Amino acid sequence: MKNNFKYLILTVLSLLLFTVNTYAESSISAEGQYIFNSLAFYIGGVLVAFMAAGFCMLECGLVTNKSVSTIAAKNVGKFAICSIVFFLVGYNLAYGISEGGYIGKLKIWSEGSKLGTGYSDSSDWFFQTMFVCATVSIVSGAVAERIKIWPFFVFAVLMSGLIYPISMGWQWGGGWLAAQGFSDFAGSTIVHACGGAAALAGVIVLGARTGRFSGSGNKMIMVPFAASSIPLTTLGTFLLWFGWFGFNGFSQLAMGTFNDVTAISKIAVNTHLAGAAGTVTGAILSRLLGGKTDVIMMLNGALAGLVAITAEPLAPTPGFAIVIGSIGSVIMYFGTKMLENFGLDDVVGAIPVHMFAGIFGTLVVPLTNKSTAFSTQFTGTLSVCVFSFILSYIIFKSMKATIGLRISKEAEKLGTDKAEVGVVAYAIRD
Repeated sequence: MKNNFKYLILTVLSLLLFTVNTYAESSISAEGQYIFNSLAFYIGGVLVAFMAAGFCMLECGLVTNKSVSTIAAKNVGKFAICSIVFFLVGYNLAYGISEGGYIGKLKIWSEGSKLGTGYSDSSDWFFQTMFVCATVSIVSGAVAERIKIWPFFVFAVLMSGLIYPISMGWQWGGGWLAAQGFSDFAGSTIVHACGGAAALAGVIVLGARTGRFSGSGNKMIMVPFAASSIPLTTLGTFLLWFGWFGFNGFSQLAMGTFNDVTAISKIAVNTHLAGAAGTVTGAILSRLLGGKTDVIMMLNGALAGLVAITAEPLAPTPGFAIVIGSIGSVIMYFGTKMLENFGLDDVVGAIPVHMFAGIFGTLVVPLTNKSTAFSTQFTGTLSVCVFSFILSYIIFKSMKATIGLRISKEAEKLGTDKAEVGVVAYAIRD
Protein backbone atom coordinates (compact mmCIF):
# COMPACT_ATOMS: atom_id res chain seq x y z
CA MET A 1 0.00 0.00 0.00
CA LYS A 2 2.85 2.34 0.92
CA ASN A 3 4.66 1.63 -2.36
CA ASN A 4 1.48 2.19 -4.37
CA PHE A 5 1.03 5.57 -2.69
CA LYS A 6 4.65 6.52 -3.47
CA TYR A 7 4.18 5.64 -7.15
CA LEU A 8 0.95 7.64 -7.23
CA ILE A 9 2.70 10.73 -5.83
CA LEU A 10 5.58 10.40 -8.34
CA THR A 11 3.11 10.05 -11.21
CA VAL A 12 1.17 13.15 -10.13
CA LEU A 13 4.38 15.17 -9.76
CA SER A 14 5.56 14.07 -13.22
CA LEU A 15 2.26 15.10 -14.76
CA LEU A 16 2.38 18.45 -13.00
CA LEU A 17 5.95 19.07 -14.21
CA PHE A 18 4.98 18.14 -17.75
CA THR A 19 1.96 20.46 -17.60
CA VAL A 20 4.05 23.38 -16.27
CA ASN A 21 6.69 22.92 -18.94
CA THR A 22 4.10 22.67 -21.68
CA TYR A 23 2.31 25.76 -20.43
CA ALA A 24 5.54 27.72 -20.16
CA GLU A 25 6.53 26.73 -23.70
CA SER A 26 3.20 27.64 -25.22
CA SER A 27 2.51 30.77 -23.17
CA ILE A 28 5.77 32.68 -23.55
CA SER A 29 4.80 36.08 -24.84
CA ALA A 30 5.88 37.63 -28.11
CA GLU A 31 7.82 40.18 -26.07
CA GLY A 32 9.54 37.38 -24.16
CA GLN A 33 10.66 35.70 -27.39
CA TYR A 34 11.80 39.10 -28.72
CA ILE A 35 13.98 39.54 -25.62
CA PHE A 36 15.55 36.07 -25.78
CA ASN A 37 16.12 36.21 -29.54
CA SER A 38 17.76 39.64 -29.33
CA LEU A 39 19.90 38.38 -26.46
CA ALA A 40 21.03 35.49 -28.65
CA PHE A 41 22.17 37.88 -31.38
CA TYR A 42 24.03 39.97 -28.80
CA ILE A 43 25.78 37.02 -27.12
CA GLY A 44 26.62 35.51 -30.50
CA GLY A 45 27.95 38.83 -31.75
CA VAL A 46 30.24 39.23 -28.74
CA LEU A 47 31.61 35.70 -29.21
CA VAL A 48 32.23 36.25 -32.92
CA ALA A 49 33.87 39.61 -32.11
CA PHE A 50 36.42 37.64 -30.06
CA MET A 51 37.35 35.89 -33.29
CA ALA A 52 38.87 39.18 -34.46
CA ALA A 53 41.34 38.85 -31.59
CA GLY A 54 41.84 35.21 -32.57
CA PHE A 55 42.67 36.06 -36.19
CA CYS A 56 45.04 38.80 -35.00
CA MET A 57 46.92 36.55 -32.55
CA LEU A 58 47.09 33.69 -35.05
CA GLU A 59 48.52 35.98 -37.74
CA CYS A 60 50.93 37.71 -35.35
CA GLY A 61 52.27 34.35 -34.22
CA LEU A 62 52.87 32.96 -37.71
CA VAL A 63 54.65 35.94 -39.29
CA THR A 64 58.31 36.71 -38.61
CA ASN A 65 59.40 39.01 -35.79
CA LYS A 66 59.75 41.92 -38.25
CA SER A 67 56.01 42.13 -39.00
CA VAL A 68 54.08 41.61 -35.75
CA SER A 69 53.18 45.27 -35.13
CA THR A 70 51.99 45.72 -38.72
CA ILE A 71 49.70 42.73 -38.34
CA ALA A 72 48.19 44.29 -35.22
CA ALA A 73 47.61 47.56 -37.08
CA LYS A 74 46.03 45.76 -40.04
CA ASN A 75 43.66 43.78 -37.85
CA VAL A 76 42.38 46.58 -35.66
CA GLY A 77 42.10 48.88 -38.70
CA LYS A 78 40.22 46.27 -40.69
CA PHE A 79 37.85 45.62 -37.75
CA ALA A 80 36.91 49.30 -37.60
CA ILE A 81 36.74 49.88 -41.37
CA CYS A 82 34.55 46.86 -42.09
CA SER A 83 32.11 47.85 -39.34
CA ILE A 84 31.64 51.38 -40.68
CA VAL A 85 31.35 50.26 -44.31
CA PHE A 86 28.84 47.52 -43.44
CA PHE A 87 26.78 50.18 -41.64
CA LEU A 88 26.92 52.58 -44.58
CA VAL A 89 26.23 50.19 -47.47
CA GLY A 90 26.88 46.51 -46.72
CA TYR A 91 23.91 45.52 -44.57
CA ASN A 92 21.18 46.77 -46.89
CA LEU A 93 23.08 45.57 -49.95
CA ALA A 94 22.68 42.08 -48.45
CA TYR A 95 19.27 42.27 -46.78
CA GLY A 96 17.58 44.78 -49.05
CA ILE A 97 17.48 42.21 -51.83
CA SER A 98 14.18 41.17 -53.42
CA GLU A 99 13.11 37.53 -53.14
CA GLY A 100 15.16 35.49 -55.60
CA GLY A 101 17.16 38.58 -56.60
CA TYR A 102 20.85 39.31 -57.01
CA ILE A 103 21.63 42.60 -55.28
CA GLY A 104 20.05 44.68 -52.53
CA LYS A 105 19.60 48.38 -51.89
CA LEU A 106 22.43 50.87 -51.70
CA LYS A 107 21.52 52.80 -48.55
CA ILE A 108 22.57 53.31 -44.94
CA TRP A 109 21.26 50.88 -42.35
CA SER A 110 18.83 52.33 -39.81
CA GLU A 111 17.16 50.98 -36.69
CA GLY A 112 13.53 49.99 -37.21
CA SER A 113 12.78 47.35 -34.60
CA LYS A 114 9.27 45.93 -34.40
CA LEU A 115 7.92 43.35 -31.99
CA GLY A 116 6.56 41.30 -34.87
CA THR A 117 10.04 40.81 -36.33
CA GLY A 118 10.95 38.70 -33.32
CA TYR A 119 14.26 40.40 -32.53
CA SER A 120 15.92 43.80 -32.34
CA ASP A 121 17.21 45.16 -35.64
CA SER A 122 20.28 46.51 -33.86
CA SER A 123 21.14 43.11 -32.42
CA ASP A 124 20.95 41.58 -35.90
CA TRP A 125 23.16 44.30 -37.40
CA PHE A 126 25.71 43.77 -34.63
CA PHE A 127 25.77 39.98 -35.15
CA GLN A 128 26.05 40.17 -38.95
CA THR A 129 28.76 42.85 -38.80
CA MET A 130 31.03 40.49 -36.88
CA PHE A 131 30.70 37.99 -39.75
CA VAL A 132 31.95 40.43 -42.38
CA CYS A 133 34.89 41.33 -40.14
CA ALA A 134 35.77 37.63 -39.94
CA THR A 135 35.60 37.26 -43.73
CA VAL A 136 38.11 40.04 -44.36
CA SER A 137 40.39 38.66 -41.60
CA ILE A 138 40.82 35.51 -43.68
CA VAL A 139 42.40 37.56 -46.47
CA SER A 140 44.66 39.46 -44.09
CA GLY A 141 46.55 36.37 -42.93
CA ALA A 142 47.17 35.01 -46.41
CA VAL A 143 48.78 38.19 -47.80
CA ALA A 144 50.80 39.10 -44.72
CA GLU A 145 54.35 40.48 -44.73
CA ARG A 146 54.38 41.93 -48.24
CA ILE A 147 51.17 43.91 -48.80
CA LYS A 148 51.14 47.63 -48.07
CA ILE A 149 48.84 48.50 -45.19
CA TRP A 150 46.72 51.17 -46.92
CA PRO A 151 46.00 49.18 -50.08
CA PHE A 152 44.86 46.41 -47.75
CA PHE A 153 42.51 48.89 -46.06
CA VAL A 154 41.14 49.85 -49.49
CA PHE A 155 40.50 46.17 -50.19
CA ALA A 156 38.77 45.84 -46.80
CA VAL A 157 36.38 48.62 -47.85
CA LEU A 158 35.48 46.88 -51.11
CA MET A 159 35.27 43.41 -49.58
CA SER A 160 32.96 44.50 -46.76
CA GLY A 161 30.94 46.95 -48.85
CA LEU A 162 30.58 45.05 -52.11
CA ILE A 163 31.90 41.48 -52.52
CA TYR A 164 30.73 39.92 -49.27
CA PRO A 165 27.34 41.67 -48.95
CA ILE A 166 26.27 40.76 -52.49
CA SER A 167 27.14 37.06 -52.22
CA MET A 168 25.77 36.98 -48.65
CA GLY A 169 22.46 38.35 -49.92
CA TRP A 170 22.18 35.56 -52.47
CA GLN A 171 21.67 33.16 -49.58
CA TRP A 172 20.93 34.82 -46.23
CA GLY A 173 19.14 37.80 -47.76
CA GLY A 174 16.66 35.58 -49.61
CA GLY A 175 18.33 35.94 -53.01
CA TRP A 176 18.61 33.54 -55.93
CA LEU A 177 20.63 30.85 -54.13
CA ALA A 178 18.10 30.71 -51.30
CA ALA A 179 15.31 30.41 -53.87
CA GLN A 180 17.08 27.42 -55.44
CA GLY A 181 17.35 25.66 -52.08
CA PHE A 182 21.05 26.23 -51.37
CA SER A 183 21.90 25.57 -47.72
CA ASP A 184 24.79 27.08 -45.75
CA PHE A 185 23.80 27.27 -42.09
CA ALA A 186 26.56 29.49 -40.70
CA GLY A 187 28.82 30.18 -43.67
CA SER A 188 31.27 27.48 -44.76
CA THR A 189 30.93 29.04 -48.21
CA ILE A 190 29.25 32.41 -47.59
CA VAL A 191 31.98 33.44 -45.12
CA HIS A 192 34.93 31.05 -45.25
CA ALA A 193 35.18 30.00 -48.89
CA CYS A 194 34.35 33.57 -49.94
CA GLY A 195 37.23 34.90 -47.84
CA GLY A 196 39.49 32.06 -48.96
CA ALA A 197 38.81 32.73 -52.65
CA ALA A 198 39.65 36.41 -52.15
CA ALA A 199 42.81 35.36 -50.32
CA LEU A 200 43.81 33.14 -53.26
CA ALA A 201 43.47 36.09 -55.63
CA GLY A 202 45.62 38.25 -53.36
CA VAL A 203 48.33 35.61 -53.00
CA ILE A 204 48.52 35.13 -56.79
CA VAL A 205 48.73 38.85 -57.57
CA LEU A 206 51.22 39.66 -54.79
CA GLY A 207 53.55 36.72 -55.28
CA ALA A 208 55.56 35.02 -52.56
CA ARG A 209 57.70 36.70 -49.94
CA THR A 210 61.30 37.16 -51.05
CA GLY A 211 63.30 34.00 -50.47
CA ARG A 212 60.29 31.88 -49.55
CA PHE A 213 60.68 29.32 -52.38
CA SER A 214 63.37 27.79 -54.50
CA GLY A 215 62.90 25.74 -57.67
CA SER A 216 60.38 26.26 -60.46
CA GLY A 217 57.09 25.01 -61.96
CA ASN A 218 54.94 22.80 -59.76
CA LYS A 219 57.92 21.48 -57.81
CA MET A 220 58.76 24.49 -55.69
CA ILE A 221 60.65 23.88 -52.46
CA MET A 222 59.55 25.96 -49.48
CA VAL A 223 62.22 27.65 -47.42
CA PRO A 224 61.16 27.68 -43.73
CA PHE A 225 60.60 31.11 -42.16
CA ALA A 226 60.70 31.23 -38.36
CA ALA A 227 57.30 32.06 -36.87
CA SER A 228 57.42 34.81 -34.25
CA SER A 229 55.49 32.89 -31.57
CA ILE A 230 53.85 29.45 -31.61
CA PRO A 231 52.20 30.11 -28.20
CA LEU A 232 50.62 33.26 -29.68
CA THR A 233 49.40 31.23 -32.66
CA THR A 234 47.93 28.66 -30.27
CA LEU A 235 46.19 31.38 -28.29
CA GLY A 236 44.73 32.72 -31.53
CA THR A 237 43.43 29.27 -32.44
CA PHE A 238 41.77 28.86 -29.05
CA LEU A 239 40.12 32.28 -29.34
CA LEU A 240 38.79 31.34 -32.78
CA TRP A 241 37.57 27.97 -31.48
CA PHE A 242 35.72 29.62 -28.58
CA GLY A 243 34.25 32.24 -30.92
CA TRP A 244 32.96 29.48 -33.17
CA PHE A 245 30.38 28.54 -30.54
CA GLY A 246 28.80 31.93 -31.20
CA PHE A 247 29.48 31.78 -34.93
CA ASN A 248 27.68 28.47 -35.39
CA GLY A 249 25.45 28.18 -32.33
CA PHE A 250 23.74 31.54 -32.56
CA SER A 251 23.29 31.23 -36.31
CA GLN A 252 20.17 29.39 -35.14
CA LEU A 253 18.97 33.04 -35.00
CA ALA A 254 16.56 32.41 -32.14
CA MET A 255 16.60 31.46 -28.46
CA GLY A 256 12.98 31.92 -27.45
CA THR A 257 11.74 28.32 -27.51
CA PHE A 258 12.65 24.86 -26.27
CA ASN A 259 13.56 23.73 -29.79
CA ASP A 260 15.84 26.70 -30.43
CA VAL A 261 17.82 26.29 -27.21
CA THR A 262 18.11 22.55 -27.77
CA ALA A 263 19.41 23.21 -31.30
CA ILE A 264 22.02 25.69 -30.04
CA SER A 265 23.28 23.10 -27.56
CA LYS A 266 23.51 20.38 -30.21
CA ILE A 267 25.33 22.74 -32.56
CA ALA A 268 27.88 23.46 -29.82
CA VAL A 269 28.54 19.72 -29.38
CA ASN A 270 28.98 19.07 -33.11
CA THR A 271 31.12 22.18 -33.58
CA HIS A 272 33.43 21.22 -30.73
CA LEU A 273 33.81 17.61 -31.83
CA ALA A 274 34.59 18.61 -35.42
CA GLY A 275 37.34 20.94 -34.22
CA ALA A 276 38.72 18.25 -31.92
CA ALA A 277 38.73 15.68 -34.73
CA GLY A 278 40.53 18.12 -37.01
CA THR A 279 43.22 18.66 -34.38
CA VAL A 280 43.89 14.96 -33.85
CA THR A 281 43.87 14.27 -37.60
CA GLY A 282 46.42 17.04 -38.19
CA ALA A 283 48.67 15.54 -35.53
CA ILE A 284 48.42 12.02 -36.96
CA LEU A 285 48.97 13.05 -40.58
CA SER A 286 51.99 15.22 -39.84
CA ARG A 287 53.54 12.45 -37.73
CA LEU A 288 52.95 9.67 -40.24
CA LEU A 289 53.80 11.64 -43.40
CA GLY A 290 56.28 14.21 -42.13
CA GLY A 291 58.01 12.37 -39.32
CA LYS A 292 57.24 15.10 -36.77
CA THR A 293 54.10 16.12 -34.91
CA ASP A 294 53.58 19.51 -36.55
CA VAL A 295 51.85 21.91 -34.15
CA ILE A 296 50.85 24.23 -37.04
CA MET A 297 49.08 21.33 -38.75
CA MET A 298 47.33 20.57 -35.46
CA LEU A 299 46.15 24.16 -35.10
CA ASN A 300 45.09 24.52 -38.72
CA GLY A 301 43.52 21.05 -38.50
CA ALA A 302 41.30 22.34 -35.70
CA LEU A 303 40.28 25.36 -37.77
CA ALA A 304 39.66 23.25 -40.89
CA GLY A 305 37.40 20.93 -38.89
CA LEU A 306 35.48 23.90 -37.54
CA VAL A 307 35.12 25.41 -41.02
CA ALA A 308 33.91 22.11 -42.49
CA ILE A 309 31.11 21.64 -39.94
CA THR A 310 29.92 25.25 -40.25
CA ALA A 311 27.72 24.64 -43.31
CA GLU A 312 25.52 22.19 -41.37
CA PRO A 313 26.30 21.91 -37.64
CA LEU A 314 22.79 20.92 -36.54
CA ALA A 315 21.68 17.93 -38.62
CA PRO A 316 24.69 15.54 -38.27
CA THR A 317 25.05 13.12 -35.39
CA PRO A 318 28.05 13.80 -33.13
CA GLY A 319 29.82 10.82 -34.69
CA PHE A 320 29.33 12.18 -38.20
CA ALA A 321 30.50 15.62 -37.04
CA ILE A 322 33.79 13.95 -36.05
CA VAL A 323 34.06 12.44 -39.54
CA ILE A 324 33.39 15.81 -41.20
CA GLY A 325 35.97 17.56 -39.02
CA SER A 326 38.57 14.89 -39.68
CA ILE A 327 38.10 14.98 -43.47
CA GLY A 328 38.28 18.78 -43.38
CA SER A 329 41.68 18.46 -41.70
CA VAL A 330 42.89 15.97 -44.33
CA ILE A 331 41.86 18.39 -47.08
CA MET A 332 43.69 21.19 -45.28
CA TYR A 333 46.89 19.13 -44.98
CA PHE A 334 47.14 18.10 -48.61
CA GLY A 335 45.83 21.48 -49.78
CA THR A 336 48.69 23.16 -47.92
CA LYS A 337 51.24 20.90 -49.60
CA MET A 338 49.68 21.58 -53.01
CA LEU A 339 49.95 25.35 -52.59
CA GLU A 340 53.58 24.98 -51.51
CA ASN A 341 54.34 22.90 -54.62
CA PHE A 342 53.00 25.70 -56.82
CA GLY A 343 54.93 28.38 -54.96
CA LEU A 344 51.84 30.11 -53.53
CA ASP A 345 52.80 31.81 -50.27
CA ASP A 346 49.82 31.66 -47.91
CA VAL A 347 51.37 32.78 -44.62
CA VAL A 348 48.73 31.36 -42.25
CA GLY A 349 47.21 28.61 -44.41
CA ALA A 350 44.00 30.57 -44.93
CA ILE A 351 43.24 29.12 -48.37
CA PRO A 352 43.32 25.40 -47.46
CA VAL A 353 41.66 26.04 -44.08
CA HIS A 354 38.86 28.35 -45.17
CA MET A 355 38.37 27.84 -48.91
CA PHE A 356 39.16 24.14 -49.39
CA ALA A 357 37.61 22.89 -46.14
CA GLY A 358 34.70 25.32 -46.56
CA ILE A 359 33.89 23.98 -50.03
CA PHE A 360 34.00 20.41 -48.72
CA GLY A 361 31.73 21.21 -45.77
CA THR A 362 29.16 22.86 -48.03
CA LEU A 363 29.14 20.09 -50.63
CA VAL A 364 28.45 17.33 -48.08
CA VAL A 365 25.44 19.06 -46.50
CA PRO A 366 22.91 16.85 -48.40
CA LEU A 367 24.29 13.78 -46.59
CA THR A 368 22.55 14.97 -43.42
CA ASN A 369 20.15 17.68 -44.60
CA LYS A 370 17.73 16.29 -47.18
CA SER A 371 16.19 19.69 -47.92
CA THR A 372 18.93 20.44 -50.45
CA ALA A 373 20.73 18.59 -53.25
CA PHE A 374 24.35 18.07 -54.31
CA SER A 375 23.80 19.95 -57.58
CA THR A 376 22.37 22.95 -55.72
CA GLN A 377 25.24 22.95 -53.24
CA PHE A 378 27.75 22.78 -56.07
CA THR A 379 26.09 25.70 -57.89
CA GLY A 380 26.08 27.86 -54.79
CA THR A 381 29.65 27.08 -53.79
CA LEU A 382 31.00 27.64 -57.30
CA SER A 383 29.08 30.91 -57.72
CA VAL A 384 30.30 32.46 -54.46
CA CYS A 385 33.92 31.37 -54.94
CA VAL A 386 34.15 32.51 -58.58
CA PHE A 387 32.44 35.83 -57.79
CA SER A 388 34.75 36.53 -54.85
CA PHE A 389 37.91 35.43 -56.69
CA ILE A 390 37.26 37.41 -59.89
CA LEU A 391 36.30 40.67 -58.18
CA SER A 392 39.17 40.37 -55.69
CA TYR A 393 41.62 39.63 -58.49
CA ILE A 394 40.47 42.70 -60.41
CA ILE A 395 40.75 44.88 -57.29
CA PHE A 396 44.24 43.64 -56.41
CA LYS A 397 45.43 43.97 -60.01
CA SER A 398 44.02 47.49 -60.27
CA MET A 399 45.73 48.61 -57.08
CA LYS A 400 49.00 47.01 -58.19
CA ALA A 401 48.87 49.00 -61.43
CA THR A 402 47.90 52.32 -59.80
CA ILE A 403 48.60 53.02 -56.12
CA GLY A 404 50.93 50.06 -55.66
CA LEU A 405 50.24 46.90 -53.69
CA ARG A 406 53.47 45.34 -52.50
CA ILE A 407 56.24 46.82 -50.38
CA SER A 408 59.69 47.12 -51.91
CA LYS A 409 62.37 44.47 -51.49
CA GLU A 410 64.32 46.87 -49.30
CA ALA A 411 61.28 47.40 -47.07
CA GLU A 412 60.64 43.67 -46.96
CA LYS A 413 64.21 43.05 -45.84
CA LEU A 414 63.93 45.79 -43.24
CA GLY A 415 60.58 44.45 -42.05
CA THR A 416 57.06 45.80 -42.36
CA ASP A 417 57.03 46.95 -38.74
CA LYS A 418 59.69 49.57 -39.43
CA ALA A 419 58.82 50.23 -43.08
CA GLU A 420 55.02 50.44 -42.76
CA VAL A 421 54.13 51.47 -39.19
CA GLY A 422 57.43 52.80 -37.84
CA VAL A 423 57.71 50.46 -34.87
CA VAL A 424 61.27 49.68 -33.82
CA ALA A 425 62.27 47.25 -31.07
CA TYR A 426 65.13 48.64 -29.01
CA ALA A 427 67.37 46.42 -26.92
CA ILE A 428 67.68 47.39 -23.27
CA ARG A 429 71.30 47.83 -22.18
CA ASP A 430 72.62 47.45 -18.68
